[in-house]
Amino acid sequence: MNIIEIILNALKLIISADKLLYEVIFLSLKVSLTALFISSSIAIIIGYLLALKNFYSKNLLLIFINSLMGIPPVVVGLIVYFIFAYGGPLGALNLIYTPTAMIIAQVIIIFTIVTSLSHEIFSQNWNQYKDQFRSLNIPFFGILKILTLHSYFLLITVFLSAFGRAISEVGAVMIVGGNIDHF
Repeated sequence: MNIIEIILNALKLIISADKLLYEVIFLSLKVSLTALFISSSIAIIIGYLLALKNFYSKNLLLIFINSLMGIPPVVVGLIVYFIFAYGGPLGALNLIYTPTAMIIAQVIIIFTIVTSLSHEIFSQNWNQYKDQFRSLNIPFFGILKILTLHSYFLLITVFLSAFGRAISEVGAVMIVGGNIDHF
């Protein structure tokens, strides 16, 4: 089969609205968007806390989070597989080969991206505006709201890069989600 035939067959499936093709597309979008929402909800808060709070071993934690951005997705898939496999510690939950397991794997993969990049954004804005926030005596969550609104476009870019990583990831999802029709 040459490249022209492959492209024509792919276009035929898209144009004919093949049910199986669109089922796979919608499942991929559902899993990736759910993982993005879950991980971003947690990672934005952690990135914000890391930017504003100083504590012992903060730099060590930041190095650990930044280093996890380079973890191979297949390794994440294997870890999630071993945890949720039938003989694993959480095997009784029967999550292996389900969309839930795929979401868990993708949450782990993109969590570090959103945490690290949001920390950097909040840290730069905090250093620039911390004197104004302190002089106005703005509460902790008020500062989060202001910094989030101020960094809106940068955070959208972070979310898009995290979504790109989630939607393009195949290794971890294939390990924990399987490759069986309609499962």
